[in-house]
Formats: sequence, structure tokens, C-alpha cells
Amino acid sequence: MPEADLKEPTTAPEQPDHRSLSGYGIGSAILGLLCVAAVVLLTLIWTGHRSAEDDLGHRAQAMQAAADWTGVLINMNADNVETSLQTLHDGTAGQLNADFDAAVAPYREVVQTLKSRTTGTIEAVAVESVHNNLDLDPGASRPPDEPALSPGMATRTDTVLVIATSVSENAGGKPQTVRWNLRLDVSDVDGRLLISRLESMR
Repeated sequence: MPEADLKEPTTAPEQPDHRSLSGYGIGSAILGLLCVAAVVLLTLIWTGHRSAEDDLGHRAQAMQAAADWTGVLINMNADNVETSLQTLHDGTAGQLNADFDAAVAPYREVVQTLKSRTTGTIEAVAVESVHNNLDLDPGASRPPDEPALSPGMATRTDTVLVIATSVSENAGGKPQTVRWNLRLDVSDVDGRLLISRLESMR
């Protein structure tokens, strides 16, 4: 036999299947993108949930601060008027703090004149509105419904409505029931919740 016939037939080396690799690559890329999108979506949902929880928590704290401050106001008696006024003054900010004596003068006069003994209770508290980012651009005027605070003084202000009832027993007179309908601005000033506006509603 010729020598050439004794040689084993040679076969060409197998070529990789580029089509199958490309298919796997595209599938992996799509799966990777879906995973990234899912992570982003979950992060957004978690951040929104966290933000909503923080907002609700802050509102609850603002309502509690308004209720506590109002509680001191409506339980002011002839015996504790000066101490109560000092506590109230310490819990204020902005223009209300600056004009505090004038703002509470009517309450002080009534208590001191009538020598009344008052017991008050908070009936309802609710957040009316929220003001965020109270910093103003230079030269910009503050909208009329915004609290009168210096720019940058507060990071947030919640307007809180408080309804309360107090019973005053005047010396030698019959007990008198007083209804309190107050609108208070509770401002976050350096991490403290302070009353920046007091308004009595009819």
C-alpha cells in the first residue's frame, strides 16, 4: 500500500460556536440589567418608605410639642403664672419670642386679675400644613402663609391646630369653661421644636 494510505485521516480542529456564546452573553447581560433595575427599584421604594416614616414621626413630634406648650398655657394659674410664662417663653422662636410679652399679655392679665384657678385639657391636635426648606434667596420675599422666621433659622415648620378646654374657678365666682382654638407654628430650630407663631381662631 502506498505510504500515504497508511496515514490516519486528519480532521480540522473544532471551532467554538460563536453563536451559542453570543446568546449566553446577551442573556447574561439582560439578566444583569434586570437585577440592577430591581435593586434600584427596591432602593427607591425603601427610601420613599423611610422618608414617609420620618415625615410621620416628625409630624407626631410637632403635634406633641404643640400640645405640651398649649398645656402649659391653658393650665396657667395665679400661683404659677410667672413660672408658666417663663416655660412658654423658653419654648418659642422667631418673632413670637421677640414679642412674647405683648403676645401673652392678655392671658397674664386675666389670670392675675381674676385670681383664677384653671384646669385645662387638650381635646384634639392636627397638622394643618408643613413648610420645608425655609431658606430664601437674597431679595426674595416670603409668601404670606410662611412663618415669620429669619432665613436659615428653621429647616422645617409644621402648622398645628390645637383644640382644648379649660375650666377656670374664679375667687367667689362660678366655674367658667373656656374653649381654646389655637393655630401654632412648630419650627425645627437646631434640632429643637419651638413655637414660632401663636394665633387664636374664632
